[in-house]
This record gives sequence, C-alpha cells and structure tokens, in this order.
Amino acid sequence: MDGGVVNSRASQLAIEGGACGCLTVDLSALCRNYEKLSRMVAPARTAAVVKADSYGLGAKQVSNALYGQGCRHFFVAHFIEALRLKPHLPRDASIFVLNGLLPGNESACVEAGIIPVINSLDQMKQWSETARSLQRRLPAVLQFDTGMSRLGIAPEDRREVSAFLETPSHLDVLFIMSHLASADETDNIQNRDQLAEMRRVADEFPNYDFSFANSGGIFLGEGFHGVLARPGIALYGGAPTSGIANPMEPVVRLEAAVVQTRTVPAGTRVGYGGVHVTKARIRLATIAAGYADGLPRSLSDKGSVYYKGVRLPIVGRVSMDSSTIDISALPEGTLSCGSLVEILGDHQTLEDLARDAGLISYEILTSLGHRFHRQYR
Repeated sequence: MDGGVVNSRASQLAIEGGACGCLTVDLSALCRNYEKLSRMVAPARTAAVVKADSYGLGAKQVSNALYGQGCRHFFVAHFIEALRLKPHLPRDASIFVLNGLLPGNESACVEAGIIPVINSLDQMKQWSETARSLQRRLPAVLQFDTGMSRLGIAPEDRREVSAFLETPSHLDVLFIMSHLASADETDNIQNRDQLAEMRRVADEFPNYDFSFANSGGIFLGEGFHGVLARPGIALYGGAPTSGIANPMEPVVRLEAAVVQTRTVPAGTRVGYGGVHVTKARIRLATIAAGYADGLPRSLSDKGSVYYKGVRLPIVGRVSMDSSTIDISALPEGTLSCGSLVEILGDHQTLEDLARDAGLISYEILTSLGHRFHRQYR
C-alpha cells in the first residue's frame, strides 16, 4: 500500500465522516493472495473461507472480489452467515456451512440453495429425510473428524455412514473433508497423524474426492491439498505458517485518529487504575481506539502504534474507546487533533500486534470494530 496517499485520503474521510479512524482493505492484494495460493494447489481448486464476516473485513466485498478472481466455493461457519451472503453472489457460486445445520433450518437451507457440511449421523439423517420428503436429491459435504475432536463424523460412526450411503439416501455427496488442527506448525506430528487418518477415510469412501488443506495445510505439500483447498487467514494477509517469513501480501491497514495531546510531568498517573506512572516529563496523545475497536486491552503498557515509522508506545491501560500513547519521540507539534497514527500497516503487521497482545492474528482481525471508516481499494 502507498501509506502516504492512503493516510491523506483516510484522514479526510475519517474526520468528515465522523469516524474514529480508517480501516483500508486492499482487495487487489487479497486477490493476489488468492491467485498465489491457487497456483500452489493446482490442479486442485481453491475455495475461500469467508466466515465471521470474512475475518472482520466484510464478507460481501471480499467475496465479490474473489468471485471476480475465479473463486466459486465459499465457506462460512453458521447458516445465518450463508443467508446474509447468498444475495450478494451470483447463482453459480456455492456457499457451504461448516457447522452444518441446527434442527429446523433444513427447509430454509433448501430454499436458499445453500450446502450444509454434515458433521454427525443425526445431521446426515435429518438432511436425508428432508430430501426424501421433497422427493429430490440434495447436495451435501461430509466432514470426518481425523483427530481434532471438534467437528466431524466420529471414527466409530464411519461404518454406519458408509452403510447409510449404500441405501437410497437422497443425498448427493459432493466431496468429503476434514480439518487440520496444527497446520501452521510444519513439524507438528499431528499433521502426519491427521493425514494418515484422512487417507484411511478416503479409502473407506473411495467414491468421493476429499478436501483437506486450510491456509497452513497448503504449505505442507501436495499430499494435504485434496481436490479443494480452503484458505482463510492467508487470504487476508496473515502468516499461514509460524516461525517463517510470511509469504502473503498485507491486506489491511488500520489508522486511528488523535483526539488530544498534552505534556505531563514526572510522577503523573496515566489511565485507569493509575497503573502507569511517568518517570520523566513526557508528551502524550490520546487516540480514538480502544478495546471496543479491536485494540486489545492486553496491549496495555506493552503495545505500540507508529507515525511515519516512529514507534509510539502505549502507556497505561487500553480503555474501551481510547488509548494513550507516548509521543515524546516525535518533534513537538507533529501530532494534533485529527492526526492519524498507524495501528496496522507498513511498520506493524498483524503478527506484530498479535504477538504484543498475546493473541493470534485471527483474533485481531475478527475484533476490528465498525467505528472506523472502511474503504476498499
């Protein structure tokens, strides 16, 4: 991103629009990330995980951009997300619900043309009964638990599932799938164990292709890819693998406005609880972003923001709507009411902010509030 151009435009939009700052989503970078991942898994296809409002960045805008890049498979977590997204995608786009359906949602799912991911015998039987009552075949994906113990058909139920599918079940199983629990750790033995289990499942259900790789799984090698990869965090610029350089382009830039500056003497208490006491005369700025906007409270006295490459530490506790930063490193008068400081951008990545907060990049993205002006490039 061109930080200077973005900063100038964002400042005007943020202040004139009444927002507390500006969140910029680079859809071109998003699409380049998708294209990079697609090349890595070819000839397999690449889907997009757009759950949690596309990790907080806007499912409508993100999905439309990725559709234009050739993506036709979109995964959400909950049925309500699928219903909200469906009107914004062309008819040839397929939307899958990872958590499957809660009882009573089957008819609405059929009407909307959404595809459930079946995670249990009960879900499978209920979806099959819905199909039988309509006297039609209904599409579904079967998810099997290969060692994560979160979602998916249990190993002890696979024999019954196989027998069920040999009867007239009215189900059109598109593919089978599972989810990797430790794909971001390349040397984690769980990856090998889950792949072995996935292969056993594939052998037991030889009539169906399988989907396996998430963002990290794509980087584990061809054996993990299956017929359809399902990246999430990597699309949005997050690091798919821990401990190595991030190969993805940054997608998000976040800037918050300064609302006040002041100079305080040594011995001044800063923020709630007075837990930070200044050791010398310093200059402070209060910025219009707090934990309600996605700046975690755990950054208190630990995190930082930046202004033109200069690190400005957070001092005291992060509040709900504001945070205080030490701006002594800048020439006096550099910042004033309305100036924007960088929370995410050229000098602080998702991983940097998450590390300082003791969180993961997923938590940072999905917590971003809606009081920022949002712009899509």
